[in-house]
Amino acid sequence: MKLYYDKRAKDPIYYVQQGFRNGKKTTTKNVERIGKHSELLKVTDDPLAYAEEQIAKLNDEMKKNNKITMEVTIDFNDKIKSGSDVVSSTNGLNIGYFILQKIYHDLGISSFFKKATVDSKITYDPNLVNRFLTYARILEPDSKLGTYDHLYKYYELPEFNYVHILRTMDILEENYDEYISHLFNHSDRIVPRDTSICYFDCTNYHFEIECDDEDYVDEVTGEIIKGLRKYGPSKNHKPNPLVEMGLFMDIHGIPISMCINSGSDNEQICALPLEKKLIRMLEGKKFIYCADAGLGSLNIRKFNSMGGRSFIITQSIKKLSDTLKEAVFNDYDYRLLSTDEPITIKKLKSFDKKDEINLPLYTDKAYKIIAADRAVDLGLYEEKVLKNGKTRMVKSKALLRQKIIVTFSRKTMEYQRYIRNRQIERARKLLINMDPDSYKKGPHDVTRFIKRVSSSKSGDNVTDQYFIDQSVIEEEEKYDGYYAVATNLDDAAKSIIEISSNRYKIEDCFRILKTNFSACPVFHEKRERIIAHFMICYTALLVYRLLETKLNDYGTHFTIDNITETLKNMEVTNTQDMYYQSLYNGSQVLTALNAVFGLGLDKKYYQPKELNKKIRKIL
Repeated sequence: MKLYYDKRAKDPIYYVQQGFRNGKKTTTKNVERIGKHSELLKVTDDPLAYAEEQIAKLNDEMKKNNKITMEVTIDFNDKIKSGSDVVSSTNGLNIGYFILQKIYHDLGISSFFKKATVDSKITYDPNLVNRFLTYARILEPDSKLGTYDHLYKYYELPEFNYVHILRTMDILEENYDEYISHLFNHSDRIVPRDTSICYFDCTNYHFEIECDDEDYVDEVTGEIIKGLRKYGPSKNHKPNPLVEMGLFMDIHGIPISMCINSGSDNEQICALPLEKKLIRMLEGKKFIYCADAGLGSLNIRKFNSMGGRSFIITQSIKKLSDTLKEAVFNDYDYRLLSTDEPITIKKLKSFDKKDEINLPLYTDKAYKIIAADRAVDLGLYEEKVLKNGKTRMVKSKALLRQKIIVTFSRKTMEYQRYIRNRQIERARKLLINMDPDSYKKGPHDVTRFIKRVSSSKSGDNVTDQYFIDQSVIEEEEKYDGYYAVATNLDDAAKSIIEISSNRYKIEDCFRILKTNFSACPVFHEKRERIIAHFMICYTALLVYRLLETKLNDYGTHFTIDNITETLKNMEVTNTQDMYYQSLYNGSQVLTALNAVFGLGLDKKYYQPKELNKKIRKIL
């Protein structure tokens, strides 16, 4: 603060003047009136010295208490200036993304872009573009154009053109492997990565387009490149082209690597190429491959039986051989998972669950270990001597050592039967007005319980009769409560089952991408831009998971909606370029975020230089 008065006036008025710097803009305001020269003569012989003394006191008080007193004049007749925009916009500026920027900064992504563009003559900052595409994907997911149109909502008021977004996406796609590796290597600085167990799964993203992409020939190499958006199998049976994403994550649910493949590719085909990249990324470290049954082919199991790796894969009991099925349903050699005491499935199915004494038994599981070693083709040939003394070359085979751990849960059995009974009731209602033309069986549809019997008398028309097929119900009930995993580990069954049970975290990653981050729909047609779009979504997922893990390590857990809503609501408003006032209130999430990241974003008022200093530290 400094003293201001009109030196040309005979009876000047002395004011306290405060300077405010907001970025490149500097504003000075008269925040307090000390008094007229003639008025101050009544209390002092030297009004100018008195005024300078008051300024010194105020400066000392501000340094000590970080507080100033100012006079603000408000004219309630002032009107909002008319503008050319069609829609009015808010004056609130988001500072919640400062938390995301802290993690983004620690990932060292700016250094990646500097390296990737070292030989380029670009005149814009691709890191700036990528930063706000990542923040927007977490806070306000939208199309790239929608994100560009709402850049005014962020405190920094970033400036770049829409074409810069597209060029940045091209840089990302051109450096795909390097970018994914960079994110993993630098994420270890934020949260120690535990890659002793690597979970893998795939998901599909649909495109609302009329036809799929055609294959094309590369003009340089002559290689036939398969179109990306292709028709393929899908859980929800949408008749649209799709793109397949494969994702590896660690034991904490933090993504490690990903791949984007054509929608018509078998998901088992994409597992091994991505895993080989993962092995190079982990520099040959041993890990356990964990996936569901659809991603546990013989080749995948064989690959993860080498190099010190292991596998834990969900095993469908229905698809086991008759010999192994007989071993599963043989009520012998089952043990409780908690105590390892002998137990029978018959006892688990028949005890009184309403008796409090049986509550531990109701929540417990029984397990059995069944050896299921299998001969596999090595792809080699060896010489074999026949009975007649002649020799011939035959394929070499080796033993794939594995075992199946079968568990049974009374609680799971009752849940599955409850769901089936409701489906049977729906099937009974369908029988009342059954339309023969709409009759179609599906493996998971309620019509699987309906059986059609066609009959006719000699010369008469064929008549169809529909009824509930009790044999299908009885066949399904056999498997109620049973669950199995295949593994080549010698660890305790309890620890293996616990590892497998954490597969839900990768499904949660896909849910976040699709629901919270709106990874689909994708507003791009070019292959490179589609891949870059998912790279941005992957970056957003990684930043969020690291944020969530740090909060969990602090001892607080919040849902993604709690966290993103708090960050989105953390807005400030500019008051005459003098200070910023918070437009958000306190919360448990805000308290935890400030405790973990130490950015001090829990104040009612901020000086412009204070917020500028905070963001400069983490750029």
